[in-house]
Order: sequence, then structure tokens, then C-alpha cells
Amino acid sequence: MAIRLVVGITGATGAIYGVRLLGRARALDIETHLVATPAGLINVNHELGLDRKSLEALADHAYAPGDVGACLASGSFETSAMVVAPCSMKTLASVALGLSDNLLTRAADVTLKERRRLVLMVRETPFNLAHLRNMTAATEMGAVIFPPLPAFYHRPATIDEMVDDTVERVLVTLGAAGAHAQVWRGVRSPT
Repeated sequence: MAIRLVVGITGATGAIYGVRLLGRARALDIETHLVATPAGLINVNHELGLDRKSLEALADHAYAPGDVGACLASGSFETSAMVVAPCSMKTLASVALGLSDNLLTRAADVTLKERRRLVLMVRETPFNLAHLRNMTAATEMGAVIFPPLPAFYHRPATIDEMVDDTVERVLVTLGAAGAHAQVWRGVRSPT
């Protein structure tokens, strides 16, 4: 099977992570299947100036969230993993509760039930207790909670460098061939 990655984009801020993930996946010859929620499309347009057509052109396949009969709704359609980038607290709650109330959350549910890798790039701050409990529940079901927090040890000079590093770390987490996150080499303590 070719590597198939489901990418969800929701209404949380940070649409750049999903868009950059689609671009990097294409460069690594990973087949992508995109589901963007209505709020996700608003954020992609607001934050990046992309319309639906431009966003969908970045993926190999794109689906409407209401298309619950799409191939992604079944475990018989084999995928390698799913990343929700960014993941809103609403989507996190739906995943944690197993609601499967649209194609994005159904695809996440399928990913978990088939014991495939699900990465949720949750975006909210500060977290309240409901957020934390939902992250715990999703983790207990097998999801990886991956807030897009920048690493500063490699001294990034631009926002693009921080975003690219985070996306690369997600791809390494998925085991994507060709992904290379920057590695901490350690430092000597001052004497």
C-alpha cells in the first residue's frame, strides 16, 4: 500500500501547520486525504489568504466534512495515519467522546479503532479542566497529543523555521521516510 495520510484542518488558529504538512507530505510522496471543517476553511482564508479550492489543491484527495459516506469513514480503506492540524477543542472533545459527528471526527475514530497513529495538534491556551480531561481520554485511546510548541534550542530565526521544525517533528512521529527533525545535540554546562 502507498503511504496514505489523512489531514484534518479545524477552526483553531494555526492553519499554517496543516497547510505546511500537506506541502511537506507531497514532497515526501505521501498520498494525502484532506478534510477541512467550515471553521477550518475560515481560518485558512483569514490566516493564509487561501480559499477552499486553493487549499484542496494542496491535497491528493479532499472531502467535505458532511460526506460521511466517503472512503475515510471505513476502516476497510487503509490509511497509515491521521493528523489534525490544527485541532480545535471542539474536535478534541468529539474525538475523546467518540461522537463521529462529521467525516473528520469519524476518520479520527476509524484511525483509533484500527490502531493507526492519530496525532492531534491541539491549539488552545490556557487549558481548562475539560481540555485536559479530553486530552487524557484521547491519549488513553491511543492518540498522540502534539501541541505545536516551537523548539528554541536550534535558534530559529523566523516563524517559518519554527513551523517547519514542528511539522517535521510530526512527520518523524509518524515514521515518514525522509522526514528529518532537528536533533538536540546537548550543550556543555558552563564552568
